[in-house]
Amino acid sequence: MTEPPTATERIAGQISVIIPAYNQEPYITDALDSLAAQRLGRFTLEVIVVDDASTDLTATLVSGYTHRLQNLKLVGHGQNRGVSAARNTGLEAATGQYIAFLDPDDWFSRDHLARLASDLEDLDVDFVRCDHVQVTGATRNIHRAPQARRHTVLEPRADILPVAASSMIDYPFPPTGLFRHDVLPAPWFDESLDTCEDRLWTWQLFLAAGRYAVVGEPGFFYRRGNSASLTQVFDERQLHFVHAYLKIVNLVFTDRDAEQFLPKALRQFFAVSCHHLDRARNFPPAMAARLRREISTAMAAMPQRHLAEALRDLDDRRRGLLLALHKPSVLKVNP
Repeated sequence: MTEPPTATERIAGQISVIIPAYNQEPYITDALDSLAAQRLGRFTLEVIVVDDASTDLTATLVSGYTHRLQNLKLVGHGQNRGVSAARNTGLEAATGQYIAFLDPDDWFSRDHLARLASDLEDLDVDFVRCDHVQVTGATRNIHRAPQARRHTVLEPRADILPVAASSMIDYPFPPTGLFRHDVLPAPWFDESLDTCEDRLWTWQLFLAAGRYAVVGEPGFFYRRGNSASLTQVFDERQLHFVHAYLKIVNLVFTDRDAEQFLPKALRQFFAVSCHHLDRARNFPPAMAARLRREISTAMAAMPQRHLAEALRDLDDRRRGLLLALHKPSVLKVNP
């Protein structure tokens, strides 16, 4: 692959949409149709589909769109490498000033990208985030980003808290926004993670960027219930959240605002852990045992004073679930 362009070489006003795709024959045309229908105004569009070694007709269907999407790139992986690697390959190939992410089973409304790009430029921010529409069969529901202030320049760090209520750090969906390529946190997406990679990426983004805004553009449509989605299967990739949160806690622990932000990172880890522990009855026995073992090991590796304080703030049910996997002595807060 050729060297990626530098920030000064990127094409001004161009939006590069990155689509990681693995065996998406039933859905990929919906995503591409929505991009072909974009009304871009003064902006231009580049579409990069990274075929992650699909074994179905995904690549063939994408190739059929070259007449409708003039700036379409199809990049192939020789072997399946996962969504993080596919997004990274797309980022390396992107030439646009702005980056949008789209999963192959989702789609954008016709004016979505132009509106986001206009908002980003008008507000002069590093990135914008937006609401999304959740699609389950024939049902559509708007899910709003957890920030009431819209079309206002905000500091990402200021929107990590509060600890016990939903904040923008709890809204980790890369397709719900538009980003200046040169502010995306390196090394982009962690390729060791098949799930929860977006949560680590969001923490990196919010700790590194300087200015952002939330805009009222629910033009991203997120399809629920896709049987191929990793959220719908039970295998070891589901356990990657443990490794993701070890990385997140380590990242936050070394940050200048560690004392302020560690309780939030730990509370997220507890919430995701309890979600999976509740689901464990549906796991194969060996996977359920591994889940409990990995959560236990992770808790032992985390900063114990902060862990103890965060456990104390949980409700009784979730605290009980987690203490069953951890020695009660952690509740002794260090002076």
